[in-house]
Amino acid sequence: MHDLTGFQRDLLYVIAGADRPSGQTVKDEVEQYYSSEINHGRLYPNLDTLVNKELVEKGQLDRRTNYYAITDAGREQISERREWEQQYVDL
Repeated sequence: MHDLTGFQRDLLYVIAGADRPSGQTVKDEVEQYYSSEINHGRLYPNLDTLVNKELVEKGQLDRRTNYYAITDAGREQISERREWEQQYVDL
C-alpha cells in the first residue's frame, strides 16, 4: 500500500466498507469525507489503478454501471497498513 496515493487508499477503504459499490457510490462517499466535489477525471483513473494493482475487482451491474469489490490482496494490504499504523498510533 506504500505505493498508493492517499486518495487511492481512501478509495480502497470505501470499497472495502461497502458491498460492491458503483463508481458513483464511491464518489459520493469520498466527496462527503473530503467535503468537496471529486470529478470523474480524477476518480476513474484512480479506481483503474486499484484494479490494475489487483487490490480491487471491477464488474458490471448493468450496461452503464460498474461495481467495485475489494480483493483478498486488497484486504491483506489494508490489514498490513493497520498493523503498521498501530505501532505508531495507539488510540
